[in-house]
Amino acid sequence: MGIDIELFLQTAAGEIENKKVPVVDLIAVQTKDPYKVLIATILSARTKDETTAVAAARLFKKAPDLQSLAEIPQAKLEKLIYPVGFYRNKASFLAKLPDAMNQFDNIIPETIEELIKLPGVGRKTANLVVSVAFKKDAICVDTHVHRIMNLWGYVNTKDPLETEMALRGKLPRQFWITVNSILVAFGQSICRPVGPHCDICRLQPDCPQLGVKPRRTPTSKNNTHPSKTLISWNVNGIRAIEKKGFSQTIKELGADIIAIQETRAQLEQLSDNLINMDGYYSFWNSGEKKGYSGVAVYSRNKPLNVTYGFGVEEFDREGRVITLEFNNFFLINVYFPNSGEELKRLDFKLRFNRLLHAYGKQLADKKSVIICGDYNVAHKPIDLKNPKANETNAGYTIEERQWMDSFLNGGFVDTFRMFNKEPENYTWWSYRFNARAKNIGWRIDYFCVDMASKSRVQNSEILGDIMGSDHCPVKMDFLMER
Repeated sequence: MGIDIELFLQTAAGEIENKKVPVVDLIAVQTKDPYKVLIATILSARTKDETTAVAAARLFKKAPDLQSLAEIPQAKLEKLIYPVGFYRNKASFLAKLPDAMNQFDNIIPETIEELIKLPGVGRKTANLVVSVAFKKDAICVDTHVHRIMNLWGYVNTKDPLETEMALRGKLPRQFWITVNSILVAFGQSICRPVGPHCDICRLQPDCPQLGVKPRRTPTSKNNTHPSKTLISWNVNGIRAIEKKGFSQTIKELGADIIAIQETRAQLEQLSDNLINMDGYYSFWNSGEKKGYSGVAVYSRNKPLNVTYGFGVEEFDREGRVITLEFNNFFLINVYFPNSGEELKRLDFKLRFNRLLHAYGKQLADKKSVIICGDYNVAHKPIDLKNPKANETNAGYTIEERQWMDSFLNGGFVDTFRMFNKEPENYTWWSYRFNARAKNIGWRIDYFCVDMASKSRVQNSEILGDIMGSDHCPVKMDFLMER
């Protein structure tokens, strides 16, 4: 039996009465200006509302209308909107917008079909402009709407476009305009992608909670068998992601341990906020070459011991491994080498992989071992979108996949596949060709544990909604032994 969607949306709206409304809705209310709504919507893609609001305000001081926007060169637009996500691409769209508007007599169009002809405007943006700026029936589906409608079981869809089409066929029209603002605010505050606050949600008794793992609270039953939540994330430059709200994201994730790869920074280049993040100890292993490689770990609990590298100079100088020892497990955080263009580093990578495997097995003789990080290999055809086309490319060569076979047959377990056997679950997407929006990706980030510790793994999942890098985080819940 399905949910009562009217009751659910009305209840969700009540839950967020005192929460912040999405920035695009706020700008619409404050300005009633379709131009500013369109610009704010373009800026808001893959960007936190707080960042969008500041950048939009700065831009509107210089470009309050299309005519003034046309007078600003692209390089200056980049500076005005920085640090919104993909600010260079968005500045390019804004620079092209005045000319593109000539076909509409410089009046913001009111239909989806016309809006998607503008640079930087897809269906989501077009729907949002139509519904928010013009108050016309349109269904804007962002990641929160797509995710929540699926966890409620109201739709069963693979992507936001499919969700939009499904909702057009069944969602009562009274909610078409408001569903996005309701569920964005609800998804940001209560029904979060990670650790949703089901314990305080008024929908909890009736919610199907499909695919949901609620946050742990002091009254949670599993406190009698406590587990730790671990996150692994290739951040593709710690200084770059810091400008995109990394500290706030870590706070929202609320994990016990966060292992990060590809920090690309020396310790002296890091801000105090990164080194001394509230509530965490931090440990860093940087490569000798500046702006290259590097790993780090944040931990709420102080480890018994920390080891940097694994004792082989040619690998250790690249800052690829850091090991934290706790009472009843080792955490090995690894940024595996990439085989490189024309597979020039394939031999280097395979030698690294074999030594890392031996190192993990040696530690597993003492206590449980978790090996997490960017493995830089998609193991099976299910783990990337286009396997046939990539059989001779770095990350999917037969040699790399055979090593992964030997690793998993040699005492370790891919924890994600313990819980999810489905295709199209990826952790990395190229920045090119809008690959992430189209979900043309690879699964190359893993949590693996030694076979003897398999029963301690409570959950393992991909956090595909978390933005900021070309990788998304992966998460594992690991049971603590008494």
